[in-house]
Amino acid sequence: MKLNLFETVVLQRDLPEKHLCRGDIGAIVEIYEPDGIEVEFVTGSGETQALVTLKTDDIRLVSGSDILSVRSLDAA
Repeated sequence: MKLNLFETVVLQRDLPEKHLCRGDIGAIVEIYEPDGIEVEFVTGSGETQALVTLKTDDIRLVSGSDILSVRSLDAA
């Protein structure tokens, strides 16, 4: 999968220590070869919730058939 900076991605697994859940949306802010990706997850007000270094298998690109939703951090 070819990834680019600032692309929107979907988390593929829960990260409870970061209060992130599978399906959360983030943006790629750095790419580390061969398969490292730094992703920023933000709250609805634009504050950084987590900045996480992941493997490419931990994320996928947002697709045109995805529907977005909102959840509270209290539910994580």
